[in-house]
Amino acid sequence: MRLQDKVAVVTGAASGMGKAIAELYAKEGAKVVVSDINVEATAAAVEGIKASGGEAIAVIANVAKEEDIQKLIDTAVNTYGTLDILVNNAGIMDNFEPAGDIEDADWERVFAVNTTSVMRATRKALPIFLEKEKGVIINIASIGGLNGARAGATYTASKHAVIGFTKNTGFMYAQKGIRCNAIAPGGVETNIGASMTKINEFGMGRTQAGMALNPAFGKSEQIATVALFLATEESSFINGEIITADAGWTAY
Repeated sequence: MRLQDKVAVVTGAASGMGKAIAELYAKEGAKVVVSDINVEATAAAVEGIKASGGEAIAVIANVAKEEDIQKLIDTAVNTYGTLDILVNNAGIMDNFEPAGDIEDADWERVFAVNTTSVMRATRKALPIFLEKEKGVIINIASIGGLNGARAGATYTASKHAVIGFTKNTGFMYAQKGIRCNAIAPGGVETNIGASMTKINEFGMGRTQAGMALNPAFGKSEQIATVALFLATEESSFINGEIITADAGWTAY
């Protein structure tokens, strides 16, 4: 039980990578706060964890809202007494728009979920971690944050920002017992495509060359194993790093 009695918050945990991470953490002994905006799917994820002998609670939260972030972390601490691990997983796609076609509302929506929520949840968790001089933050970035042709300009910028934020946070608190790392998944079979509503044909066409290089699609469970490693003491000397998990996509 590599996470015995640890308390973990996982956002976007009702499906995909977040759900796989929450399930694996619970299997390894963590008390997991499963957070998502989807009420029914969140409840089902928690029931699945409990049915497998794990411990979890559901907190419905829209990570784009500051008050929901506050409620999420407060509920974790009020329920389990502390917080040890924060996984900022919640994310949405853009519609592959290039810069010239971006609308302000779309830019603000993607950044609110993909980037601002990461900052706010981290900001809320830090006093807890600083008080006990220990804590782990894991951000789910993307190879879209490493390259320029894996999505539209908005998603790409939002994930580049997450990577910069991760490195800065890891460095800033390195002497305080706090580690902050990110995972940059490649193509993973999740339902994130459901957040795409009106694909930009020009933008999609321009990214096709990069997309064609993808050697394989991964499973959410494969990303979860990386998140488990980063949450344990086995990775105690890894901080401010971006772990790419993409079957070699970015190696081209």
